[in-house]
Amino acid sequence: MRFASLGSGSEGNALLVCAGGTYVLLDCGFSLKDSIARMARLDVMPEQLSGILVTHEHGDHIGGVARLARSFDLPVWLTHGTLRSQPKAFAGISALHEIDPHGVFSIRDMEILPYPVPHDAAEPVQFVFGDGTKRLGVLTDVGCSTPHIEAMLSGCDALVLESNHDAGMLMNGDYPYSLKQRVGGRFGHLSNQESAAILVKLNTDRLQHLVAAHLSSRNNTPELAIEALSAALGCEKSWVGVATQETGFDWREIV
Repeated sequence: MRFASLGSGSEGNALLVCAGGTYVLLDCGFSLKDSIARMARLDVMPEQLSGILVTHEHGDHIGGVARLARSFDLPVWLTHGTLRSQPKAFAGISALHEIDPHGVFSIRDMEILPYPVPHDAAEPVQFVFGDGTKRLGVLTDVGCSTPHIEAMLSGCDALVLESNHDAGMLMNGDYPYSLKQRVGGRFGHLSNQESAAILVKLNTDRLQHLVAAHLSSRNNTPELAIEALSAALGCEKSWVGVATQETGFDWREIV
């Protein structure tokens, strides 16, 4: 199993996951032309996709979903709440599949385990991907941890973990107070230290990859995110990857 990012941040998000011959795209917040170009950088064509998974309805995650799905006749999986909150955003997609936030399902060679998260959206979920032996856990767009989140991510072979902001930079920055409260609140986004606190609670014995994702361009730096996560994991800073807005990150193999 392997995974790569097309880009991660407030201007657009998309993650490619491959198991066997199955490729799925997690979210798509980029234009059709940009999405195709970003996939080409990773040597993937849209025709190779088995479908698109959606975490929630915010524009940086669904802005390109419908156009990509319609253009290449791709099925889309999402929660009932996400669909109900933005029905026009998913208009014209030939195959929409509503998922149970606690229900395991498969797409060809890939097993997919959704799980609910606290975020200011209608029915947001994140996902753990498996191929029968290896597991990739993804957690972004979440305001705080829960015991269920930690149970889902414990024992994974790879993690893509939100490190959205440095708390000091956020509170001392130029965001309006209401936005600071939203971002830093229980239904907003994880700070570096909150992400580090989650890591400490997980069984990371099998962890091969750790990538910090969804970094704020105004309230964080890659260096601060890496410092917090590497300290929590007790590893070299060079071992922690970062998903950038411009290029995401290249393929990472789970062996």
